[in-house]
Amino acid sequence: MSKRTKAVILIGDGLADRPVPELDGRTPLEAADTPALDSIAAAGECGQMDPIAPGVRAGSDTSHLAILGYDPHQVYTGRGPFEALGVEADVLGGDVCFRCNFATIKGELSLSPEGEFVGAVVADRRAGRIAEGTDALAAAVDGVVIEGVKFHVKASVEHRAALVLRGAGLGEKVSDVDPHDEGIAPHGARGGDEASANTARALNQFVLLSWQRTKDHPVNVARLAAKEPPANILLPRGAGVMPRLQPFSEQHGIRGACVVETGLIAGIGRNLAMTVPRVPGATGGVDTDELALARAVVDMLADHDFVLCNLKTPDLGGHDGDWRGKVVAAQKLDNLARYVLGHAPAGLHVTITADHCTPVAFGDHTGDTVPIAITGPNVRPDAVKAFHERAVAAGGLGRIRGLDLMPILTNLMGTQEKYGA
Repeated sequence: MSKRTKAVILIGDGLADRPVPELDGRTPLEAADTPALDSIAAAGECGQMDPIAPGVRAGSDTSHLAILGYDPHQVYTGRGPFEALGVEADVLGGDVCFRCNFATIKGELSLSPEGEFVGAVVADRRAGRIAEGTDALAAAVDGVVIEGVKFHVKASVEHRAALVLRGAGLGEKVSDVDPHDEGIAPHGARGGDEASANTARALNQFVLLSWQRTKDHPVNVARLAAKEPPANILLPRGAGVMPRLQPFSEQHGIRGACVVETGLIAGIGRNLAMTVPRVPGATGGVDTDELALARAVVDMLADHDFVLCNLKTPDLGGHDGDWRGKVVAAQKLDNLARYVLGHAPAGLHVTITADHCTPVAFGDHTGDTVPIAITGPNVRPDAVKAFHERAVAAGGLGRIRGLDLMPILTNLMGTQEKYGA
């Protein structure tokens, strides 16, 4: 067998897009100045990737599972457990976990006898992407007990938080309270079976309590005085119980690390027993320090075979409909890639891709393909010279799925066992 090499996957979260009229029909990635990404494409093999399958709108969690070699159709139980593990919340078997947003509602919220929220609407699902004060807001509702269910809240990055429910007879088939839109009331949670219905009833009471305890909290008094939207409610979504997944090192025979900014992807890495370092300065926001991520990638390569790195910033521009911000975010990814290329050990295989498409005109994930390019000593270069959605379509990789990527990389790395005689 040839000499073993190492590999890195650099993911621009939500990087892929559709043509933008303000950019003369180009995508933000096409419009951005990305010489490092283009050099990877020119020296490597390119193609298109469906993170899950053609046309399927991938979540960040399901797409990362697939990219790391785990079939989400077989192992995915919901986003909440990964979010909770990502912020290092205390999670035990049987706990039901949710991902939450600190959000802004307007009006006087109440809960009808039928379990519906009335009297208020969601004005900002992210509370202005609140950057400070969420620890105090989480503490205001952490540890409450409702109908024998204990609620544990832990703040994550910006407006994000994790919610863990612990008690006897809980069910995880609970619908989202987060309406995923603004100008409408939060949804009353519903359960898909008796245990989940009981869980949903307690959850709805908790959501109402979160509004009651945070609407006049000093953090929000200060935000209102500064003309900033208050973070006056928690909106849970993505219920699930923690899945038991085979560790990454056992699945692929290599030691892996996750260098990421968001609790969600950190939680996936921790579930897979990958190394997940803390990266000061990597906040997941528009001003994140992409070079801090790059330095962490290089550091991890010293004693790991494989590193996955996720830069969150491109996704923010997509969700916010900000094509200018997304152009800048693509250039941040270029800075990250340039540093890795310049400081990583020789013989490294580097993959550039995205976990899903978040078009600025749509404001959410779509099922479009994402661009992918792989460079390294064992790659067969093709004729593609630029890294963007259209250029890579002519590449030698063709069109692959997320689950194909780890077999491709472990083959290039010389670490994969032969299938058959």
